Amino acid sequence: MSLTQTGKPVALRGLVKSYGGAAPALAGIDLDIEAGSFCTLLGASGSGKTTLLKTIAGFETPDRGEIRIGSRDIAPVPVARRNIGMVFQNYALFPHLTVARNVAFGLEMRKLKRAEIARRVEAALALVSLDGFGGRSPRELSGGQQQRVALARALVIEPDILLMDEPLGALDKNLRQAIQVQLRDLHRRIGATIVYVTHDQEEALFLSDRIALMDKGLIVQVGTPQELYFRPANRFVATFLGECNLLPAPSGRGEIGLRPEKTLVGGKAAAADIRLDGTLVSAVFTGTGYRIAATVSGRPVTALVANDDPAAMLAPGSALPIGYMIGHAMALGD
Repeated sequence: MSLTQTGKPVALRGLVKSYGGAAPALAGIDLDIEAGSFCTLLGASGSGKTTLLKTIAGFETPDRGEIRIGSRDIAPVPVARRNIGMVFQNYALFPHLTVARNVAFGLEMRKLKRAEIARRVEAALALVSLDGFGGRSPRELSGGQQQRVALARALVIEPDILLMDEPLGALDKNLRQAIQVQLRDLHRRIGATIVYVTHDQEEALFLSDRIALMDKGLIVQVGTPQELYFRPANRFVATFLGECNLLPAPSGRGEIGLRPEKTLVGGKAAAADIRLDGTLVSAVFTGTGYRIAATVSGRPVTALVANDDPAAMLAPGSALPIGYMIGHAMALGD
């Protein structure tokens, strides 16, 4: 048995939401999300990402703007009639109901026949690898299992889109990484349209087809993880999404961004297109290599090198050539 997932496209136009403060929570959001894609709303606390998700869900009403799912503008549609699945960070399971009854809740509200409910609950639990757990209570499950029950409950209604608000934030690192793998694989199997909120850059890079990076109620850049990482629109994007060295542009005007893994030091810098005089600050062993901290004309620079790189053996304060290939330099806007 399987569930029929019919993910639909999402189009947001001119969304504005204010709570009466000096700056709006959403300051005019335009965003297109393709059907069946995994789109992450990424940003720091207060950037507007959770407000945007709640507005799509119907928990917040925009001051103006359109929210289209498929061909329908759902901005005026009540929450219960939007056919949206929602997964929260705190699971929001009913402690007095079994796993199966928790998953069945949305179907019971829709007054489906008992046999259809049973079929879809079984299929949803199988999707999240919880076959045979239907008779247990939530308190008998681990945190990761409870989160998968919450996911099954959202999927069982066969939603047009699935919204996820930092769903893995309460889990420890190892479990969070394990469920990220499961979630990515699940998305590839079912093809649902997922809108996912997180402040975790690594999580966004790992899970997403596209990332919408938000700041101060605006979307700063939208693109694939590779586009945002290697072709950031400006300094904010470059420094928010991973580490980035900021160095004067060879032209003398403005600056370029350079990822630590593309930063050449010591003997390797001799063959670089651009070579700079640096000073070693520290070399820290990371297991897979060394993390080199240096300065160039007072600017901090980080580089990642192999375990056997001679640069890691130098004493702090030593002269350390720094270099990079022109093709690895990222031009940064304002």
